[in-house]
Amino acid sequence: MAKKKTGKKASAKKVAGARKAVAAKAKPVKRGKKQAPKKKPSTKAAGARTAKAVAKKRPAARKAATGKAAPRAAAPKISANRPSWLDEAAQKPVIERYARQLTSFMEAMADGVIEAGELRDQENRLVRLMKEIEPQLDDGLHVQVTRLLCELTAYDLMQVLHAMHEARPKVEFQG
Repeated sequence: MAKKKTGKKASAKKVAGARKAVAAKAKPVKRGKKQAPKKKPSTKAAGARTAKAVAKKRPAARKAATGKAAPRAAAPKISANRPSWLDEAAQKPVIERYARQLTSFMEAMADGVIEAGELRDQENRLVRLMKEIEPQLDDGLHVQVTRLLCELTAYDLMQVLHAMHEARPKVEFQG
């Protein structure tokens, strides 16, 4: 593993890497490459979509028919070893701390620069996890997790942009 650089040069490289990452997000999709044809949705996924519309009507119909509200799902099992998403004392997210401990992240950051291939590999890991987890969520939880992911992404982008702004020279050039 390469030795980590410290000081102003390392900070400049991190800021430059952050700028590249932000710019990469803003770039339009490359045209000219053929995309693989879309697969037909599985019957399970198609059933989930139609169930979504039906699920909205069922609780009201069940309540009207029986006079009782639909039963609630059992509370999820929570392990005592499960790491929290929040620092209890400061009430701040600690997901970034966990992300910094990921082997994939540490290997990508070893040289202080995130290359296109490393970014592509991270995207592939993310897509694989999303495909694995999304079908396990019911509609209500899917909405909440989607909002959580969007808020987390916005928070991360805002932190990067704030760090870039703070790293800018504060003095105007007097040439």
